[in-house]
Amino acid sequence: MTESPPPASKKPRVGLFVTCLVDLIRPAIGFAAVKLLEGAGCIVEVPSQTCCGQPAYNSGDRATARVIASGIITAFKEFDYVVAPSGSCAGMLRVHLPLLFADDPNLVGEARDLASKTYELVSFLVDVMKVERLKERFDGTVTYHDSCAGLRELGVKAQPRLLLSTIEGLTLTELKDSEVCCGFGGTFAVKYGDISDAIVTEKTGNVKASGAQTLLAGDLGCLMNMAGKLSRQGETIAVRHVAEVLAGMTGEPPIGVPLEKTKSS
Repeated sequence: MTESPPPASKKPRVGLFVTCLVDLIRPAIGFAAVKLLEGAGCIVEVPSQTCCGQPAYNSGDRATARVIASGIITAFKEFDYVVAPSGSCAGMLRVHLPLLFADDPNLVGEARDLASKTYELVSFLVDVMKVERLKERFDGTVTYHDSCAGLRELGVKAQPRLLLSTIEGLTLTELKDSEVCCGFGGTFAVKYGDISDAIVTEKTGNVKASGAQTLLAGDLGCLMNMAGKLSRQGETIAVRHVAEVLAGMTGEPPIGVPLEKTKSS
């Protein structure tokens, strides 16, 4: 939980953009995001939503991306803020949505309005809600991977480290080349599998060299990619979304670890 949330009359209304991967693969991240946002003093709602449109956009299918994005504009129009537990999806909405509608006088203004109030989760907590400390505990050593979109498009770097430094029992050890891509890159991993594998192999080598027991990041796509590689290499390093640790919600098995395996061990 956070300290000194604002009075109820001043609570901002936040629309949580859950993201496809969180919804389908790791809902626990969404629940952790809700806990963190409510703890910071926000009213959180989850409107009906679809994909952010990034796969179509990055593949050159701008027509489909515009159809998807127009639905997002409508769904989140009335909120004070739009927050996503993903630098990649938040970057799509904040950076690329206005470009997508640049030649559409009917929607470009609304696209810019949505972009201006969209934030990645941890950045929102620190930069907007001014959260400086969290009262949670996590025993162990962690290392942190800076996901490309969050880092380069949204400036997410210091914010997760600030909040992690306040978690009792947690020791953060910096990852060598933490700002280097993990090799996922969305459709990049599908189109260029050999290159993607070479990149993630180097990344997991650095993760192992860090000596950390747990790997954290802010994007589930990156986490799934790195967790998959670590698993295939026979490693037991736990992989989690940073929100799970910040919210004190680590009861779920690490990413990529089946529940049955956790029970048997």
